[in-house]
Amino acid sequence: MTEQRLALGQWGEQQAARYLRRRLYRIVASNYRCRHGEIDLIVRRGKTLAFVEVKTRKSRHYGDAREAVTLRKQQQIIATAQHYLVTHGGEDTAMRFDVVTVHVENDNVQVEHLIDAFDVS
Repeated sequence: MTEQRLALGQWGEQQAARYLRRRLYRIVASNYRCRHGEIDLIVRRGKTLAFVEVKTRKSRHYGDAREAVTLRKQQQIIATAQHYLVTHGGEDTAMRFDVVTVHVENDNVQVEHLIDAFDVS
């Protein structure tokens, strides 16, 4: 991955975190990694823990950012979330999987939060 794409991804994650904080989510972790994969953001609001995949795009030319969260990516996120819950004592915690898309076109930034975007089944 090029440095430019990495920088765009990091910028998008910062935008997503800012967006979620404004909506009263507390950032629990960012870029959580284990042998199963990575989760961009782990956030809490009330009693619910949300595992958030952030997708940033400069154009919709190659499709919508949420389309990049494939079944394989979902499986990696689920396995990583399960690891997080086991290692952090949250097995009984209410959880869900969200996707935040950040689209940047002509200096216009659009953030969309897809709550409960996919589930374990």
